[in-house]
Amino acid sequence: MLASHAAVEAVSPAVALAPIHELHTPRAAAPIRAFIKDAEIFAEGEPAAYFYKVITGAVRTYKLLSDGRRQIDAFHLPGEIFGVEAGEEHRFTAEALGEATVVAYRACGLEALAAGDTALARQVVSAMQNALERAQDHMLLLGRKCALEKVATFLLGLSRRLPHPGAVDLPMARIDIADHLGLTIETVSRTLTELERRGVIELPAHRRSIVLRDKAALRRLDA
Repeated sequence: MLASHAAVEAVSPAVALAPIHELHTPRAAAPIRAFIKDAEIFAEGEPAAYFYKVITGAVRTYKLLSDGRRQIDAFHLPGEIFGVEAGEEHRFTAEALGEATVVAYRACGLEALAAGDTALARQVVSAMQNALERAQDHMLLLGRKCALEKVATFLLGLSRRLPHPGAVDLPMARIDIADHLGLTIETVSRTLTELERRGVIELPAHRRSIVLRDKAALRRLDA
């Protein structure tokens, strides 16, 4: 099954794809899927029949551990590809963080698609390289860094992927950040408060946006 019952397919994929310059070719035409908050896009262990590109919103991919804890592998932002697998099954579950739209491509047609759309082929290769690099960084982050260092690394990494690097609009909740960094939500909140106390960041009243006041200090923590 491609998506949960909370997903809605867009009526006109061609129109929806039009703003996405690098995907607008007949060979690349694919359905746009819309998801509500927390809707499942695919589940761990399902056949990897499709891979996806985020158009709007954001997506989390995660595993449930044997003791029931959730480990979030990555967050996927607009323009990013996810769900590309080396094997025949998805290794993670993917869910929409909020309202999100994604374009779905048949994995079985990847070679033919790439042959007719070199831009997409480059994106897929880049996505796989970026996923490997982030996975390596994530392993280091989980195993060797303290809470301050983890949060600094996370904020810097997210800011590099967003259009306004001086401010980070968080598409995820703090519990998602905690499950990504291997921390408790209380520790994430205390760490953000400590960074604000030091003048490194600013937390606006609505708390879903973070202003990066001192990137040099964040980079020192990330080193």
